[in-house]
Amino acid sequence: MKVAVLGIGLMGYPMARRLAQAGHTVQAWNRSRDKADRLQPFGAQVFDSAAQAVQGAQCVIGMLENGAVMGDVLFNQGVAQAMAQGTLVIDMASTKPREARDHAARLNALGIQHIDCPVSGGTVGAEGGTLVMMAGGKAEDFARAQELLKVFGRSTHVGPHGSGQLAKLANQMIVGITIGAVAEALLLCERGGADMGKVREAITGGFADSRILQLHGERMVKRDFAPRGRLAIQLKDIRNALDTAQETSMDAPITTLFEQLYAQAVEHGLGELDHSGLFVELASRNGMQ
Repeated sequence: MKVAVLGIGLMGYPMARRLAQAGHTVQAWNRSRDKADRLQPFGAQVFDSAAQAVQGAQCVIGMLENGAVMGDVLFNQGVAQAMAQGTLVIDMASTKPREARDHAARLNALGIQHIDCPVSGGTVGAEGGTLVMMAGGKAEDFARAQELLKVFGRSTHVGPHGSGQLAKLANQMIVGITIGAVAEALLLCERGGADMGKVREAITGGFADSRILQLHGERMVKRDFAPRGRLAIQLKDIRNALDTAQETSMDAPITTLFEQLYAQAVEHGLGELDHSGLFVELASRNGMQ
């Protein structure tokens, strides 16, 4: 297929590269062109504007920072007008559910299809083609997207427009809260004199085991907080979850507490660390390195 990829960052680059390696024709755009230029050795065409990149594409994948940026690119930078009727837009960024529904309605009015299909799995999943994707929109549009989505990993249709973003918010709530639980538990062990790494090894395979314990727990043990998924982005996702909870008149006290913890970490200059860097914030509170 001929596919345009808008947003060639930490996630967008390996995803676009995988599409090119799978034999698809990739037309790429990024606000900083040098990031998109890295795709040229894999056969991708790089364009100076998003509107140029989408011309002639059957599908347009958005891997932009958030819903506001996606909306600006679509409707203020000439992208929606540059797409032919029948084009399928796959928004894979973390967007608020109401933004996803609004984008879908505005695109549908132009004869353009849309699914919101955020991803989970970080850069590790993007590199390895093991991402988990949650899609909202029409079933027939989801089926049409399968040829591309299978390149990235496993996808599930979870409901109408906006549902994919709801599922992503649920995912991010669980991830963010579990990172905090793992960090606090491992710090307790270190404070008490146990070997953090050995504790992590000991409880792996038990009821406390999780991908967070395995991957992020290892980062905490090694003090490796190079960003795979930034702490500031985790905070954004948690705030989106709280906004949606407020819209639906739902009380979310656990998520509210973690919003405060991540916000304080960002205030203390940790926003560019991996989201497992909440460990640093909790360690600092306790006078630990």
